[in-house]
Amino acid sequence: MKKTLFLSLLSAVALSTSVLAEDAKPAPKDGAKPVKRELTPEQAKLRKEITAKYDTNKDGKLDKEERAAISEDDKAKMKKAGLGGNRPKKTAE
Repeated sequence: MKKTLFLSLLSAVALSTSVLAEDAKPAPKDGAKPVKRELTPEQAKLRKEITAKYDTNKDGKLDKEERAAISEDDKAKMKKAGLGGNRPKKTAE
């Protein structure tokens, strides 16, 4: 009886662990590109407007200096729309 109960419990734990492992997103491996999320039409429009406004070298991307020039109002708009501010800050080792 104890042996059957133990094996049932062990099976349940193994099954739940495998289900949880399937739900977790794997981190990109070295050299792999991170998965890009789809933007809503509103987010895409706002990103295009912000890029056009602050892209001084007109390369279609915002470099570090251009991102630093974004006004607090525009940063607030982007945050409200769910854009930007989601990168972890680098810490000194």
